[in-house]
Amino acid sequence: MISKKEFQRLHRSIKPYIHRTPVFSSHLLNELAGTSIFFKCENFQRAGAFKMRGATAAILNLSEQVRKKGVVTHSSGNFAQAVSLAAKNLGIPAYIVMPSSAPEVKKAAVKNYEGKITICQPTLKDREEAAEKIVKETGATFLHPSNQLDVIYGQGTAAIELLEEQPDLDLVITPVGGGGLLAGSALAVNYFGKSCECFGAEPFEVDDAYQSLKSGKIETNKSTNTIADGLKTQLGDKNFPLIQKYVSEIIRVEEDEIVSAMRLIWERMKIIVEPSSAVAFAALLREKKKFRGKKTGIIISGGNVDLSNLPF
Repeated sequence: MISKKEFQRLHRSIKPYIHRTPVFSSHLLNELAGTSIFFKCENFQRAGAFKMRGATAAILNLSEQVRKKGVVTHSSGNFAQAVSLAAKNLGIPAYIVMPSSAPEVKKAAVKNYEGKITICQPTLKDREEAAEKIVKETGATFLHPSNQLDVIYGQGTAAIELLEEQPDLDLVITPVGGGGLLAGSALAVNYFGKSCECFGAEPFEVDDAYQSLKSGKIETNKSTNTIADGLKTQLGDKNFPLIQKYVSEIIRVEEDEIVSAMRLIWERMKIIVEPSSAVAFAALLREKKKFRGKKTGIIISGGNVDLSNLPF
C-alpha cells in the first residue's frame, strides 16, 4: 500500500493536469441536515468529474515507451472522458469502450476530447471483451476505472485537498460504485484526517458494496435500476480490502431521496451535479440524526448531466 509520503508525491505529480476544485457550503443545507457540510466540488474538475485525478495518475505512472502506445478503458462516461482528456494532455491515443446505454452527453464529450470510441452491449462481459480486443490489436495499456491502485490513489487526492482546507472534519462521505473513489478517500482520511471517519453511500437498487461489507466477499448487483448511472458497477479485489479496512459504514438511499437531494443542490447551491453525486448528500439527509452536530465533508463526484433528461 502507498505510504503517506508517496501519496503526497503522487498528488504533486498530477497537480499540473487537474483543477484544485473549490469547497462550498450552504447555510440552508446546513440547517436542513443539522450539521456543517463542506462540499468538495469535483463537478468543477476537468472533464467534469473526480476521475480526471485517477486517470492522470495512472498514465503518468507508465514509462514513456509504454505510454506512447496509448491507453484503453471501458466506462459508461466519466472515466471515459477523464482518460480521453488525460491522454490528450499527454499526447497519446485513448481507446474508449462505452456501453450503448451510456448517456449521449458523455459520448459527445469523449469525442470532443479525441477519444476513439467502441460501442458495445451494456454488460460487463461485453465491455471487458471489447477492451481486451483493443489491447491485443494496439498494444495500448488497459486502465481500470476503479480497481487499479494508481487510479484509486489518484481519486483519493480529492479528499486530501478537502482535508487540507478543513482539517478538523468528523466524517467524509462519498458515493460508491466501482469503489475507486471510496477506497482512495478512505485511505486519505486515514492518513490525513484527525479522528475522521469515512462513509460510503449507494442506492438500494445497486447495494453491492453494502452487501459486500456485510458478507465479507465481493457481491454483485441483482438489479441496475437506478438513476445513479455512475454507480452501477461493482467493487474489485484492489479496492475492496481498503474499503473493508478504512470505511466505517455504507449508507443506502432510495431513488426519490437521490432526486430530492440532487434538486436541493441545484436549487440552493446553484451548481450542476449528476445523480450519482447527489447520493452522498442523500445519505447524510437520511441519517441526519446520526450525524447531527458533526462537521461533514461530502465529495460531489461529478456534474456530467444530460440536460434533456433531468428527473425534475
